[in-house]
Amino acid sequence: MEILDILGYFGALIIGLVLGLIGGGGSILTVPVLVYLLSEDPVVATAYSLFVVGVASLVGAIRNMQKGLVDFQTATVFAIPAFISVYATRKFAVPAIPESLFYIGDFEVTKGIGIMLFFAIIMVLASYSMIKNRKAIPEKPDETPSFNYPLIIIEGIVVGFLTGIVGAGGGFLIIPALVVLAKLPMKQAVATSLLIIAVKSLIGFIGDVQNIDIAWDFLIIFTGLSVVGIFVGIWLNKFINGQKLKKGFGWFVLLMGVYIIFKEFTK
Repeated sequence: MEILDILGYFGALIIGLVLGLIGGGGSILTVPVLVYLLSEDPVVATAYSLFVVGVASLVGAIRNMQKGLVDFQTATVFAIPAFISVYATRKFAVPAIPESLFYIGDFEVTKGIGIMLFFAIIMVLASYSMIKNRKAIPEKPDETPSFNYPLIIIEGIVVGFLTGIVGAGGGFLIIPALVVLAKLPMKQAVATSLLIIAVKSLIGFIGDVQNIDIAWDFLIIFTGLSVVGIFVGIWLNKFINGQKLKKGFGWFVLLMGVYIIFKEFTK
């Protein structure tokens, strides 16, 4: 086993560790780990990422269900347009993307490069969400969720498309939408978002099963390491304030996004 392979599997642990510590964000590292350390094709990497993100989010969602924090009605309303969108994106849109997109001078932007550049933009946006100091949102646990259905459908389609293209969970878009569009308290929004992410990611992955030759042995080992990392992160969370780490991790994600843009343009 080469050093990059060892680092790649260690990266799977780190992904889970971050998810366990700060409750999100770690999944955005999955595609870079798969592409740059384990030499997976970007399209395959985004498919594998959907599986890893889906399983990891499901673990978190089950824990939140046990605590009674998941709002199933809201999750259903938000998940339906999202999982239809992500499935259609993986099943039809991604395979339809041409291998050669366009040229910048003599530089050819291929399908793989285009996906990684788009992913880097999502990383930069996600990093801003993590770095920004948010004002505390007053929680109103007795307030009945109300749904702005047109905006929810639009938001679900957009998040589903982004998830389908880059293989990340999109929690930085879903959580604010749950707070603003469904009037959920923040704790419930975070908990409910994990169930939505789990459902749409795993359904999106189903759209890949017929299009991509899945290396199940590798994928199960990688995902298993991430789940182990989640439980280690949850345990460490008793001693470390995950929210204080969130801003630092946001800066790391920002640097990673900039690095990916630089690397893809200098191939």
